[in-house]
Amino acid sequence: MLSILIIGSIAISVAIGYKTKFNTGFFAMVFAYLIGCFALGMKTKEVIAGWPVSTMFVIFSVSLFYNFALVNGTLEKTARYLLYACRRFPGLLPFALYLASAGIAALGAGFFTVMAFMAPITILICREAKMDQLTGAVAINCGALSGANFMTSGSGIIFRGLMDEGGMAEVSFSYSAVIFVASVIFSLLLIAAFRYIPRNNRNIGKDMAFEKPEPLTGKQKLNLYLMLAMIAAVLIFPILHIILPDAKLITFINSKIDVGLVAIVFSVIALFCDLAPQKDVIGKVPWNTIIMICGVGMLINVAIKAGTIEMLSAWAGSSLPVWIVPIAFSIIGAIMSFFSSTLGVVCPALYPLVPNLAAATGLSPLVLYTCIVIGAQSSAISPFSSGGSLVLGSCSTEEERNTMFPRLLFIAVPISVLSATVFNLILSFIL
Repeated sequence: MLSILIIGSIAISVAIGYKTKFNTGFFAMVFAYLIGCFALGMKTKEVIAGWPVSTMFVIFSVSLFYNFALVNGTLEKTARYLLYACRRFPGLLPFALYLASAGIAALGAGFFTVMAFMAPITILICREAKMDQLTGAVAINCGALSGANFMTSGSGIIFRGLMDEGGMAEVSFSYSAVIFVASVIFSLLLIAAFRYIPRNNRNIGKDMAFEKPEPLTGKQKLNLYLMLAMIAAVLIFPILHIILPDAKLITFINSKIDVGLVAIVFSVIALFCDLAPQKDVIGKVPWNTIIMICGVGMLINVAIKAGTIEMLSAWAGSSLPVWIVPIAFSIIGAIMSFFSSTLGVVCPALYPLVPNLAAATGLSPLVLYTCIVIGAQSSAISPFSSGGSLVLGSCSTEEERNTMFPRLLFIAVPISVLSATVFNLILSFIL
């Protein structure tokens, strides 16, 4: 009964927020307090501790750094140069954005790093190329996710670690390779759907002059160098750690690298270089998005404490026909990821259930592992999840955010989740 109350409170928070245009995070915090303290008996400090400090800090610090480039025009010119580079094949621009995002992610950059770098540029490119911004958002989100699923990249390593803990150490690498390939195929199919079906994408690049942009100014060049240096800083040691896993110094430094903290360091450097006024940079931090993500995060933490996530998983494993189980896990993963992190919540909650469930049902563990990831990542474009929140944070005006929010929520998410469900159904018969 309590779990139903929590699921209902999440839905009510979203509905009230959408209807009133007030921040959904406020309502989620109220429900977290009332349900957590008065229904679950949690201490007030426990409820407050559900505020996802790490997520908040990453969104704040990374957006703060890239706001320098937004304020002084570096991002706009970079976008124009990328657009100019695609002048001979403008219709394939969504796939170019996907490949750029996937390439950076596969090299070891975290999902936040890729989205934070690509989202502002993509929004600008979409405006210039007359491309639907939702298509661009889906393209880079898919790229950042599927690229990070590479066996030696961030998500791939976590998947392998969870499989190893479940007694699948001998096959974890090959399983993660299949997950990576499946996520790439799914991403390309989804992007193709968003690219070719909507009418507003039929004139990408049409009647554009594709003039070569003016050269970067001195400050813009310096800002671009800092952006590249930041990406290198968060990439080089993870890559070196993969190549030289036994090097103690590299292992030590790699353990201390955090994209949020690195972004703060570079923000301070940008301030001393006078790349943009501090007031303007801080003013463009997406505070509304931060409040929404963290407020919902508090309610999700209460759901975890109440056992709602466990209940959903156990129900799927014991009450459904065998052939539906992979699809059920795909949908449950999508629902969980709608509000939370695939790596931080969904996989740690569902992966441990796979070995026993596979043994009981006769299903291949690979099918269940893959369906969980594809399903969970299909809803990562949700404005309440990490991908969608970074897209919203990259919109330059409040009006643009208000337009993008319902499109992410009511178009991108349903289409992605439905597509993932069909894809996983087919996949379950192939693997």
